[in-house]
Amino acid sequence: MSGNTIGTLFTLTSFGESHGAAIGGVVDGCPPGLELCAEDLQIDLDRRKPGTSRHVTQRQEADSVEILSGVFEGITTGAPIGLLIRNTDQRSQDYSKIMDTFRPGHADYTYTQKYGVRDYRGGGRSSARETAVRVAAGAIAKKWLKERFGVTVRGYMSQMGEIDIPFVSWDALNHKDNDFFAPDTEVLPKLADYLDKVRAERDSIGARITVVAEGVPVGWGEPVFDRLDAEIAYAMMSINAVKGIEIGAGFDSVAQRGSVHSDEMTPQGFASNHAGGILGGISTGQEIRVNIALKPTSSIPQERRSIDKNGEAVTMQTTGRHDPCVGVRATPIAEAMLALVLMDHALRHRAQNADVSCATPKII
Repeated sequence: MSGNTIGTLFTLTSFGESHGAAIGGVVDGCPPGLELCAEDLQIDLDRRKPGTSRHVTQRQEADSVEILSGVFEGITTGAPIGLLIRNTDQRSQDYSKIMDTFRPGHADYTYTQKYGVRDYRGGGRSSARETAVRVAAGAIAKKWLKERFGVTVRGYMSQMGEIDIPFVSWDALNHKDNDFFAPDTEVLPKLADYLDKVRAERDSIGARITVVAEGVPVGWGEPVFDRLDAEIAYAMMSINAVKGIEIGAGFDSVAQRGSVHSDEMTPQGFASNHAGGILGGISTGQEIRVNIALKPTSSIPQERRSIDKNGEAVTMQTTGRHDPCVGVRATPIAEAMLALVLMDHALRHRAQNADVSCATPKII
């Protein structure tokens, strides 16, 4: 199976299945000299892990990460960093009833057609369980970006179903009862009631996640195929359940006039940021703003029409432990993917353009 690696100079190769012994990854290209320990990665893993509230799957995984290589005496050596997260709460029997049936909205059918065989336990390799490895690797990138360039990558839920969530403050995300990564504490009871209603109806709902990178210097990215926005889109679309992405104004730009959308510049800085911090595939120095749309969870406890491995019509009902809204745990994953792309481009820019001198003043 190909396609398990992302990045050019800073790369992540992931491995493992939802109900296998473990999931893991190899991070290569991390510069030496970065102070790093498992606790640095565990912070974001704890934000993503299941079983943290009644609004997510009740699978109980500690998601404890082990660093197997690439770190000596608390410092990265420049060698590949091996990461391992053991699976401890698999219930493979929950999936025995669907071993010969394809779940609607899942990769079961396409996976079988492509490979001729599939691990039906929790979706196997195509499970969102794999994203825990991305979060661990992304934590490395976030730490390096912060220490080397002062870049901060963070995100929040900006919409659940029909409910728009206004941005009030980043501090709201730290509220003890905030299970939704919502930037407004006043909307929390409404979100909880809404998701309880969706679950009671044995259904699911989608969400929008907004990710922001602040402090990104001007100049990261390439102008043609490896455009910074193109590679961000590639990374975000690799996340399970993501069906759409916007950078800056995104689809709102369809209704904007050029006199509105084009971000005017003054000696004091940009007058607006409809471009989302990227022009011509290259970072402007403004904040990079990304929105992703996640579809409703396909695993719902309703009778659904499908086919079995012989192509015969069947009626099936998904059981087991599932998120009624996958967007609830998606924020750390989206942060990780943005950080991975930014660190890769930071290293690529340093490799080619570290000696470039430009007389034009930098603006923000």
